[in-house]
Amino acid sequence: MISRTERLLNHTVLAFVSILVLFPVVWFFFTALSPNQGGQLDFGNLHWGNFGTAWRLGGFGHAMLASAVITIGAVTGQTVLAILSGFAFGVLGVAGQRVIFPVVLLGLMISAEVFIVPLYYTFQSLGLTNSWLGLIIIQIGMGVPFGTFWMRATFRAVPVSLVEAAEMDGARAWRILWQILLPISRPAVLTLALLSFMWTWNDFFLSLIFIADPSIQPATLALGVFQGRHSVDVNLLAAGSLIVALPVLVLYAFFQRHFIRGVLNGALKE
Repeated sequence: MISRTERLLNHTVLAFVSILVLFPVVWFFFTALSPNQGGQLDFGNLHWGNFGTAWRLGGFGHAMLASAVITIGAVTGQTVLAILSGFAFGVLGVAGQRVIFPVVLLGLMISAEVFIVPLYYTFQSLGLTNSWLGLIIIQIGMGVPFGTFWMRATFRAVPVSLVEAAEMDGARAWRILWQILLPISRPAVLTLALLSFMWTWNDFFLSLIFIADPSIQPATLALGVFQGRHSVDVNLLAAGSLIVALPVLVLYAFFQRHFIRGVLNGALKE
């Protein structure tokens, strides 16, 4: 049993760490509200109009729509393929999986910079550069290796007796997956979707390479262009950065309990 002194010490340490983590965030937020171009803090004169100015000057309306389309498409594809491949490798057993699964995991070890040039010319020949569809396909391909590993570990942690009981009752593979395994693995699936959303939304490198048309560029590229045009407007840069980061922050705020539980469950699995 934890003593009162130990509990007080734990709370003190956690409070101190929380302050260290939150202080830069709060500082950045008030910088975005600064009426001064240089971003000097002025708590008595908060300028909320900085967000509207940044939104208008940065053209974030079209950019946020582009990011939403790309991210939703990529996250949906990554999650579905990860569930199916994780089920195949973790429960059904795939012929030659001792060779195929390590090959899939190579996607986690090879940096995008290694194959970006041949990938670009391949997509250019297919007419998929400078398009949302091409970027969605690339993001799906980049995310499937991790998703496969994640869902395989999740499904293999389910007691084998549960799957065997379902098979004895006449349940086929699809029913076992959708009605038994997925409800049990909901925190892990939600965590995977949130991670995929965060990685895809925050992507800059792939978007920079494959998207050249300013009218379809995602939010991260729009923020980069905005930074180049308004490098001296620190308050507007902070406001634009918060605008781009807002969807990720909102999703995490709503699903943080599921996210933390999914990560902790994943840490206890193989």
